[in-house]
This record gives sequence, C-alpha cells and structure tokens, in this order.
Amino acid sequence: MRIGIGYDIHPQQGGRPLVLGGVVIPAPQGLSGHSDADVLTHAIMDALLGAAGLGDIGQHFPASDPAYAGARSLGLLAEVAAMVGKAGFAVVNIDAAVIAQEPQLAPHIHQMREEVARSLGLPTSQVSVKAKSPEGLGALGRGEGIACIAVALLQEA
Repeated sequence: MRIGIGYDIHPQQGGRPLVLGGVVIPAPQGLSGHSDADVLTHAIMDALLGAAGLGDIGQHFPASDPAYAGARSLGLLAEVAAMVGKAGFAVVNIDAAVIAQEPQLAPHIHQMREEVARSLGLPTSQVSVKAKSPEGLGALGRGEGIACIAVALLQEA
C-alpha cells in the first residue's frame, strides 16, 4: 500500500468558468491557471503521482508547455491514472477536501465524485469529495482563491 498527498491553490479570476472535478460550477469568477485551473483534479493528480513515486503534475504537464494551455484537467487525470497503472499500482481510493468561501459546493459534490471516478476508471464509492469553508479567514476566506487537499491510497496491482 502507498499513500500520497496532493495540494493545489489558484487565485480567482473573472472571465473564466469555475471548474472543480470537471464540473462547471455557476459562479461569478473562475480560477486563474494555464489549464482549466481545476484545483480539485490537480490535487488528486499530485496525490496519485506522489503515492506512485512519479513526481508531480508540474513535471508531467508543465505550465510552460503550450500543449497544456486550457487543457481539461480530467483528461490529464486519466493520463495520470494510466501512468500509475503502468508503474504497477491500482487506485484503492481518493479523499479530497475543497476549501472555498464561495460558492456553495454541496449541490455539485456528487457530480464531481462521478466525474473524477469516471476519469480514474473507479466506482464513485471509491472517491470522496468534501467542501470546507475557511470561515472568512485569510485570502481564501476573503474569496481570493480556492484550494484543495487530496489523499490517494494505492496498492500494488
């Protein structure tokens, strides 16, 4: 068994959709980033890569590479799942917490879980996503960005 942790944070930016777990969330602002800036999916990718000892998403999908400009993070997640499988591991489960003051994410959690699970080739029951409020504290509490922490458990295939 191998455990990995992932973290991602992006500042808010107007004129972009807010994408979390591949789901477009109704919000006045999206997140700034080279790809679709999906902090949930990015944190999960880093957790998976870390657990498998394969580095991080910046090594595999660098922001300096124009090929990833505007990339859909769920597609990159599927690539990471293939890398993890090729390294000899199977995903046991994912647990993630999105930290955002706004918008309310609870109505979208199930769809986020389904999209992440689909990209990983897992049943939805093996993917947990939670929404947590920073309770008005710091930059996240002021609504300046959104962050996510994720944990992945792998087993040798």
